[in-house]
Amino acid sequence: MTTKILVVDDHPVFRDGLSALLKSVDDFEVIGSVGDGEAALEAAKAGGIDVVLMDLNLPSMSGIDATAQIAALPNSPKVLVVTMVDDDDTVVAALRAGARGYVLKGAMGEEIVAAVRTVVTGGAVFGSGVAAQMLALTSAPLRKATDNVEGLTERERAVLSLLAEGSSNAQIARTLGVTVKTVQNYVSRILDKLQVSDRTQAALKARARFTP
Repeated sequence: MTTKILVVDDHPVFRDGLSALLKSVDDFEVIGSVGDGEAALEAAKAGGIDVVLMDLNLPSMSGIDATAQIAALPNSPKVLVVTMVDDDDTVVAALRAGARGYVLKGAMGEEIVAAVRTVVTGGAVFGSGVAAQMLALTSAPLRKATDNVEGLTERERAVLSLLAEGSSNAQIARTLGVTVKTVQNYVSRILDKLQVSDRTQAALKARARFTP
């Protein structure tokens, strides 16, 4: 199955280079590349896009605002942030806006390709440049939180902690020694109990609720 991709970046050289990288992957199709958030939103509204690779420093409409508006669309494409900005507040703001992943522009090509594959299948991903930050932001509060998250079983709390670290269902399954289907069932129950629509919101809501 072909993954249809929109590339959003205001630097033509980087935008063209990223598009060329993605076009070299057999099951990827770059259906457009644009230089601002408004054009990205219009392309997303037109449909037919699976993943949007979104820069954050854009003219007119910021990448954060564009991500939030795209994520609010019916049957919205997944948004993967690809940017040079790596401060904690921006990472969290992008995820709260609805981004499913965050990769820095210095990432290797194979890391970006792997990130696209992860988000298009419903996973969340943090590139090596921001993974340590996200772990620092979430791990300590979640360790405290998972002792008290109302309604979650011990195993569901373990899944939530791994989910917040950016682990895929397959990675969680390997860590806990269960099947991927079992993990999917745990994640569904966690989302239902926390009253959120996706795994990224679950991790952020847990942290926000229980951070002192």
